[in-house]
Amino acid sequence: MMRIMIQGAGSNVGKSMLVAGLCRHFTRQGLTVRPFKPQNMSNNAAVATGGEIGRAQALQARACGVQPHVDMNPVLLKPESETGAQVIVQGQRLTTVRARDYAALKPQLMAPVLDSFRRLQTEADLVIVEGAGSPAEVNLRAGDIANMGFARAADVPVILTGDIDRGGVIAQLVGTQAVLDAEDAAMIRGFLINKFRGDPRLFDDGYHLIEQRTGWQGLGVVPWFPQAHRLPAEDAADLGGTRGDGEFLIAVPHLNRIANFDDLDPLAQEPGVTLKIIKPGQPLPVEADLIILPGSKATIADLVHFRAQGWDIDLFAALRRGARVLGLCGGYQMLGKDITDPEGIEGRPGSVPGLGLLDLSTVMTVDKRVTETAAMHPASGTRVKGYEIHLGHTDGPDRARPMFTVDGQPEGAQRGDGRVMGSYIHGMFTEDAFRRAFLASLGASPGVVSYDQTVEETLDALAEHLATHVDCARLLDLARK
Repeated sequence: MMRIMIQGAGSNVGKSMLVAGLCRHFTRQGLTVRPFKPQNMSNNAAVATGGEIGRAQALQARACGVQPHVDMNPVLLKPESETGAQVIVQGQRLTTVRARDYAALKPQLMAPVLDSFRRLQTEADLVIVEGAGSPAEVNLRAGDIANMGFARAADVPVILTGDIDRGGVIAQLVGTQAVLDAEDAAMIRGFLINKFRGDPRLFDDGYHLIEQRTGWQGLGVVPWFPQAHRLPAEDAADLGGTRGDGEFLIAVPHLNRIANFDDLDPLAQEPGVTLKIIKPGQPLPVEADLIILPGSKATIADLVHFRAQGWDIDLFAALRRGARVLGLCGGYQMLGKDITDPEGIEGRPGSVPGLGLLDLSTVMTVDKRVTETAAMHPASGTRVKGYEIHLGHTDGPDRARPMFTVDGQPEGAQRGDGRVMGSYIHGMFTEDAFRRAFLASLGASPGVVSYDQTVEETLDALAEHLATHVDCARLLDLARK
């Protein structure tokens, strides 16, 4: 069984994209490949067999042509505040801990991490592992399960990746070796340079300097992959700005704990749409045709944040000018009259007023709903296959006008005039027929984009991109050792 680990000399160097592309490349070569990330920190989650995992690992599973499984990401941290996160272990919520207390919990998590990895090993020719953050964060080395701690425990050789686009890539790689202890540094067998713009030959001297200084073998210089935006992003830092140039304007407030934001990707690829992410401090555009309140990992805190930006005032003004409003999951909860948290799941027990745009109330509950969901959209007669990941139960008179039905039962809600609507279903816009019908009902001019086909074609293009610029044969040789 072959195994290799892609670690980064920093955060957001492109590890997830590299692993996805390598998974697709080696799968196309006839190998049985599985992705693995021991520990992930992301609020962009996916439903998998057994529970929930990071969205990036679900995409990597798709690149391998298999269904996602909780063993592919046994520890998922979902930040709920600046200092605390929910801990998901093998798909299920274990606890919520403050950052300073997580170090005490980590030693208990290596066992399930190794357990999941060994199960994947039994079903694959090759497991491609993704690190988290950077092994250069040596202050976090004690009890590490995400980078060198895992690599040494599972005896997995490491390829270190540097991001040349942000500058200082020589220092990234050489400096990482300088701060690692000798046994950790010995796990690194080679390096990659990622996100190069321009003529890669201009970096020949720098490439050789890294080889000389570190003793590691270079496995390639990977040029910038321009189609990356067509694949689901894992990091909310990748959100921002404006996508598309269509006449139909969709505005989305960037919440502090925005979650499952890949809900927006199919909309951004519609030729008739402009999708604009509104950063804190910027007003929601009152001329928007549709305002989407996205998912949130901390609904109450993000509702407070929403009001602090003055976005509630902008939202009401946009409605008066004719905009429509759609709330997804946490955004759906915000649209109601109130949100009650009797057990203090999101902080202090209590109740806060919602935006009052739907006649609904939400009560937060300990039990989390994590499931795939097949629904019918009565207004258009189209079907959707999505998923739900949420705490809380929402009910009230506006549920008598559901946005969807699931097995004949109402799901979501709409205001009497149909201008405000909400649903717990993530992934609804990946269904082409529903997306087109929904946009057309709002006055947009949807195109003929097939979202799934776009993702598949992009994964194939990414695989070909890496096959051209990475020494994949040498990578496999290292994976055998």
